[in-house]
Amino acid sequence: MSNSGTIEWDYAPAPERIRPDISDEYGLFIDGAFVEPESGESFKTVNPATGQTIARVASAGAADVDKAVKAAKAAGGKWSRLKPTERAKFLFRIARRLQECARELAVLETMDGGKPICESRDVDLPLAAQHFFYHAGWADKLQWAFPGCTPRPRGVCGQIIPWNFPLLMAAWKIAPALACGNTVVLKPAETTPLTALHLARVFQEVDLPPGVVNILTGAGETGAAIVDHPGVKKIAFTGSTDVGRGIMHALASRDVPLTLELGGKSPNIVFADAAIDQAVEGVVSGIWFNQGHVCCAGSRLFVEESIVEPFVAALRERMGRLRVGDPLDKNTDVGAINSREQLNRIEALVACGQEEGAILHEINDDPLPKRGNWHRPCFFTGVEPSHVIAREEIFGPVLSVMTFRTPQEALRRANSTPYGLAAGVWTDKGSKVFDIAGALEAGVVWCNTYNKFDAASPFGGCKASGFGREGGRHGLRPYLNLRSSGA
Repeated sequence: MSNSGTIEWDYAPAPERIRPDISDEYGLFIDGAFVEPESGESFKTVNPATGQTIARVASAGAADVDKAVKAAKAAGGKWSRLKPTERAKFLFRIARRLQECARELAVLETMDGGKPICESRDVDLPLAAQHFFYHAGWADKLQWAFPGCTPRPRGVCGQIIPWNFPLLMAAWKIAPALACGNTVVLKPAETTPLTALHLARVFQEVDLPPGVVNILTGAGETGAAIVDHPGVKKIAFTGSTDVGRGIMHALASRDVPLTLELGGKSPNIVFADAAIDQAVEGVVSGIWFNQGHVCCAGSRLFVEESIVEPFVAALRERMGRLRVGDPLDKNTDVGAINSREQLNRIEALVACGQEEGAILHEINDDPLPKRGNWHRPCFFTGVEPSHVIAREEIFGPVLSVMTFRTPQEALRRANSTPYGLAAGVWTDKGSKVFDIAGALEAGVVWCNTYNKFDAASPFGGCKASGFGREGGRHGLRPYLNLRSSGA
């Protein structure tokens, strides 16, 4: 019973009962089959919530990359000449199969990555299927998407994806490439390879022609070998800004198109006329429900000075109701941090914030699990623009709260970052929404909402957050050679 005399009920445990079919060992997916790596090397993938090894996964070297690129090139001729309506059928089959095994894949995603099952089940899997459905519809309409041009596929596409949305990022990249007639060599993140490998099983089940998609697991060396291979005609990378810069340097002397979606330090701007409860919920969904592991996470919060006290009070109250724990429990809001390395970085930046004089707020003091990688959701007040926590991407459940007095000040402070991936604006004035959104230096701006995605909507950043777009008609363009119909 609370001090007010009301009874505070707790949730009964609600563990996910479904268990996916996990192999003890996984090979590389090349030319339609799982094969052993040339080097014979492998690594283990670990459940971040328990610290236990889930499986051993093959590590691809340069010889394996060469084999996969050759398989993709050999398959490209038939795949690109296949009737677009037939390519669309394969994409539809993949989407339907993802829907059929969505619960199993959601559990696997949570086990391998640490995110709550409610996010894997209700966000990642539906969106992954949506991307295949959506791009299936474009396969036979490319000439109308780009009028006056003759669209042709680029060839073998190298794609490298991060650990925060493993299956969704795979779908995000593979679907448009296949719809445009290309073939793919995909490298998932080293810490979250399993759902990409199970997606390979889906490709086998729908009889996708061998070599059209090849999936190579491994560390950074595997990705570098894909980028450096002369047979790769297009690179798409989602990950850190430093690695993105390295890829740009590697491709500078080659005629290889590049799409980059990199880091972010995205701002949420809350004006005094905003609906506070709605804005608080948007801030929470933008930073804590996904553990801050979204590259567009709203990790900088700017609140108009006149409402900062009630807003912070509402934020504290909402944060206190977040449940941290077993990601496979359907009641969990905040799961495990993906890796020990990432947890160490988060803890170091939080400590730096305290040393610089910002005030740390951690409401929930329930004991964390003894095993695994965990960090409580928290936020800082008293943050100065010069503080490290206000400048560097944390990629964790840590929010920096700052204030502003005028719209001009809010814009100046929001744009004062090398990044430009996403932003959020909260106000009930339509004209203010358009004025602020138009002046924000960000690839995506959400108005009175946050973290809403759709396959038909292009996504991407500017400045140090990358270039190019993925999703929508804009996301098809990087996968096509467009020649004037009169040429």
